[in-house]
Amino acid sequence: MSRGVFIHLLELLWVMSFWQGVCLKGSNLWEVPTGHFPAPANSSRLLWEPQCQTHLRHLQDRATVAATIPPRLDGHWVSSRCEVRPGPEFLTRSYTFYSNPTRLFKALQHYYSDSDCQVPAYSLLIQGKLRLRQASWITRGATEAEHTLLEVALVIHNQQSVPHLAVHLLLYCLGLEPGVHLVPHHLYELFSAKAEKDCLGALHFSMMELDLLRMETQIHPHGRLSKELFLGDVHTDWNQRAHYRPTGYQEPLQNTMHHIHPCPVCALVYRSSEQHPPILPPSWSIPMNLDGRWVSQRCEARPAVLFLTRLFIFGDEQRSWEGTYHHYSDPMCRYRTFTLVASGHYAHMEPSGKIKGATELVFKVTHAMVTVFEQTLLRVLNSSEQGSCGLAGGWELGMEQNITWTAGCSVLGILLPHKEYELFKMEKDQKGRPLLFIGERPSDGSSPDRPVKRPTSFQTPMVQCSAEAPEPQRYSPRSKRTRGISSANAKYSVFAVLLMSLLNLWFWYMLV
Repeated sequence: MSRGVFIHLLELLWVMSFWQGVCLKGSNLWEVPTGHFPAPANSSRLLWEPQCQTHLRHLQDRATVAATIPPRLDGHWVSSRCEVRPGPEFLTRSYTFYSNPTRLFKALQHYYSDSDCQVPAYSLLIQGKLRLRQASWITRGATEAEHTLLEVALVIHNQQSVPHLAVHLLLYCLGLEPGVHLVPHHLYELFSAKAEKDCLGALHFSMMELDLLRMETQIHPHGRLSKELFLGDVHTDWNQRAHYRPTGYQEPLQNTMHHIHPCPVCALVYRSSEQHPPILPPSWSIPMNLDGRWVSQRCEARPAVLFLTRLFIFGDEQRSWEGTYHHYSDPMCRYRTFTLVASGHYAHMEPSGKIKGATELVFKVTHAMVTVFEQTLLRVLNSSEQGSCGLAGGWELGMEQNITWTAGCSVLGILLPHKEYELFKMEKDQKGRPLLFIGERPSDGSSPDRPVKRPTSFQTPMVQCSAEAPEPQRYSPRSKRTRGISSANAKYSVFAVLLMSLLNLWFWYMLV
């Protein structure tokens, strides 16, 4: 063998080792290996392709996102889509905050009869004062505030909305004589602090959303900025809405000077008034086809102080699903507390009778795995009662444990098996990407385990990162495993093979 051939072989081995190292990179949770290596027999993890990894890494590394505490509210903030509140209620919002020292605000809420916000029903004109108080002790990254209502007025936009509002409004409170009816396009005063008038009670009206705020600024390519204002969530139970102090958020409002692009709805809402509500273009609804993988678009906040990201994998042919919920202790989703992986099947796909284009489903959760990353939770799980949450005393940091055989985990509020009555909807955004809307969870932290508790509103939409979903691998009922071990072992085995190959080549070279 010539020296040139040997050098070429060494170069080939170096290239092979380089690409093996690249393909095997990913012992961390957010860096799942993309190389095709056999997973352990007890693994339920699926290999995600690069575009799904990119979405997840982007959520974890949010260097381009900054939160302003306390928030600088001055300016005009508007909805970016037709919003759905529990009920359901369909609305768009247009809020203006004025500079100190007045601390005044003016809010326009336009309500609609349809889920596309094309048939205006009535508008509320709300004026008041807002005083920022302190950083929230309950919801990290948020600011608590206190609002004071000064005036609230109502404008009805069509005759069809009159009977519904007449049932909920006391006409004598509005100053109407007996036999006099509500009429469209007239401004009715519902509340006046100065006149000590309050006709709001029957409408379940509340501006408690202003009592919890968070503002985020994101830097986009070429230095373009977008600013989003997150206001407190609205309770899913109408009877609790007027007195509920929010701990989560609604969909963010966009700043009219610095908003996401494209945003055709932003301009329509910005130009609206109480007499001229915006009529939005039809939503880009698409047929329900869950097949594929879907990921969160941002670090999501839930009531009861939960921060998480979600990844769902659906197999439409087998009606199977797997959901990975990464939970964090901070609003940027950087410090993990635990990860839950749940799976099962879904059925009974029927069109929703309440929200056009939505679909009602029934999900069955049959398996679950939990991985703990935080010491306090680790101690709680290890001190739990035997048989209530996996192997008591056997929990370790970074070790995934099966909780199926203990019928879930009482400490984490997980019960297996169980059913959930869900509401899904699919649309495309302005960039043509498929979006998946999944029903909003009850504000009291319970599960929608009965038809009467089926959601009537949605969580933050997820975006599709792949249109294909491989079959999940099976695992044994009491399996435990440590993340990253298989990847590390694969690295060592590859380099051992490379080393043996190099020694063999050297041996033959010496013989020749």
